[in-house]
This record gives sequence, structure tokens and C-alpha cells, in this order.
Amino acid sequence: MQEAYVNGYWRELVAFTRSLFNATFKTNPCLERAVMTGITRVSKESVFSDLNNLEVVTTSEVYEDCFGFTEEEVCEALEEYGLSDRKQQVKDWYDGFTFGERREIYNPWSIINYLDKRKVDTYWANTSANGLVGKLIQEGNRSVKVQFEHLLQGESIRAEIDEQIVYDMLEDDEQAVWSFLLASGYLRVKKWEAYDTEFGEWKKVYELALTNFEVRVMFHNMIRRWFGSVKADYHDFLAALLSNDLKAMNAYMSRVTEEVFGSFDTGKRPSVKQPERFYHGFVLGLLVELADRYVVTSNRESGFGRYDIMLEPREAALQQGANAIIIEFKVQEEEEEGLSDTVQEALRQIEEKKYRSNLLARGIPKDRIREYGFAFCGKKVLIGGGGVKV
Repeated sequence: MQEAYVNGYWRELVAFTRSLFNATFKTNPCLERAVMTGITRVSKESVFSDLNNLEVVTTSEVYEDCFGFTEEEVCEALEEYGLSDRKQQVKDWYDGFTFGERREIYNPWSIINYLDKRKVDTYWANTSANGLVGKLIQEGNRSVKVQFEHLLQGESIRAEIDEQIVYDMLEDDEQAVWSFLLASGYLRVKKWEAYDTEFGEWKKVYELALTNFEVRVMFHNMIRRWFGSVKADYHDFLAALLSNDLKAMNAYMSRVTEEVFGSFDTGKRPSVKQPERFYHGFVLGLLVELADRYVVTSNRESGFGRYDIMLEPREAALQQGANAIIIEFKVQEEEEEGLSDTVQEALRQIEEKKYRSNLLARGIPKDRIREYGFAFCGKKVLIGGGGVKV
């Protein structure tokens, strides 16, 4: 169904499904009752218009222990297979699903495969192409990418959830994106709270996180594939960035942007017109490739504003001599004569807004903090800073 949507066959699939449901469930004289399972309903397209007397148990406590293995069942299975010493590893990888009030539900497909092969792997995540999931994040707006950055770093996000997800809304409604990822099993609910709005309506706000380590690994691999067409150049760019080779950074980034800009385009909002869509796609790549050495953050407060990207060395990397890095993106303004002016404006903003404040507070000296301005005009890019003249 996801692939049908991605490839534009959704309308035809809806008509077929409606006819199938009518013949199978409503007008079938040999059927007394049935159970249908799936991740979401599609109310706008009236897939269920030919059915009635449906009882939906999406978030109720009915059958809450029937769609996965409980923790007790998993522990018993591990003991039977002589793997009781791996309970915590299995929990980290495959636990995290919630049905009703049951929060310790394990992915049954992954558990079965783990017991068979006796090693952790992305068993469930590898059972589908995850095409629609990747499309929603890759082509999502700036807010979607920023929120997803938080999720990749093990943090939580807050969002309203709509159980009546409509596929046509996914490209334009951020709430629908998080609702879909939750219904699909890629996110889990940590807690929720209800509040009364000024219009007298009750709304629920959920705290969401990636379901488990299997899902996180799946997303890391997905992001790496996004940069697959320029993988060598991207790795060379990162090496140049870390070594402060400004000339190489400019050479590599020019090739990277030419290829990757298109990966974060949609027909309605191309990245060339809204380049921040590319910037945050670029950040996702940094998060994946440098996560072992750096804490990569974006759009966070420091000093008197919000920086675009900060690479803060982890303790081991800092002891090995790694430098902290601040990056500010700027699109060339009409009054600026060239990209070099735009680079200087980006560097001026880093200085004026004191973006290095958080790093200084940690005890990282100023001479261990490198600052770069990335100037863009369409797909043209110029990088300056780092103590090197443009």
C-alpha cells in the first residue's frame, strides 16, 4: 500500500480495495465475522464505505497482548533457548511497542528470527522497502527534519496525534507524518497529556521517541542510502571539514550539492527555492556519519540566537585533539554582490550572536572552536571561515 501511494496508484488501489471489502465482508453469505488488522484507516477515500458494524480497537485495551510478544513470553523463550543472559540486549533492540495499557510488547517477527539465528539484526525493518517512510522524512519541511534530528539522537518530541490518518494529508500535515510513523511502529508513546484549548476542545499531546534500537539502525541505514550517489564525495567532504581543508571542502561540496539538492525536492517546494530543506537533510547525514565522535545538533539556542549546526566533540574525541565546529548557512541576498559577502555575513552572525557560548561553557577554548559560513545561491555554494581566507 505504501509503494502504491509513492508511485501514484493510490486512487486505483482504493477502488479495488472497496470492491474487495464489499464482496469479502459485507455480501459474503459464508462469513459470520472477521478481524482485519492494519496500521491505519483511510477515512477520506471511503475505503470502508461499503462496510458497516465495524468496531475499531486502535488504542483500546482489547487484544492489547495479541499483536506481539509480552516481556514474560520473551523471557521464557530466551531461557528455553539458553539465551537468558541476553535479555537486556533483546529488550533494547526489539521492545518498545504499546497496545492499550501494555507498554512492554516485543516485535514478534524480530524475536522469532533472533531465536533462530541467535544474533541481533534489523529483521522487521528489512521486511519492507519503507519507501513512504523515507519519502516523508526526506521531502519533509524544515520542522519535520529538525524534529527527526532529535529522534535520531535518542531524544523525544511532542506532537498531537490523529488516528484518522488520511494519505492525502501526509505531504502537507506534520501531525499526519508523526501519526503515521506512530501507527507504523517506528515511534512509541512515552507519555501523553490532555489539555483544554481556548476553544473548549480537549486535545492530547504525546511524547514520542523511536521505538527501539532496531528502528534507529534502520533509519541510519536509510539516511546513508540517501547520500549513496555521492558517497565518496560526501566522505571526502567530511574528512576535509574535520581537517580544516577549506579548498577541498569547497570542491567536494560543490559536487555534493549538485546531486543531493534534488534528493530533498518535491514538486511543490523544491530545495532550490527553500534551501533549508537541503540543509537539514545534510545535518541528518552528519548525525549518522559522525555520531561516534561528535554530538551533532542543529537549530539550538546558544548565546543570543539559534545556530544552524554545531559539532561538539565527545569526550574521547576531545582528548584526542578534535575541534568543535559551528556552521551557519546563508542564502545570498539581493544586496550582496557575491557569495563571499554572504559568507562574511554568516561568520558575522556567528560572532555577533555568540553561538560559541555553549562550547566555551563546557570548557572548550576558543582556539579549539572552528566557525564556517556556507553561502548558497541556487546550487552554487561557497564555504569560508575556519581561520582560512576565502
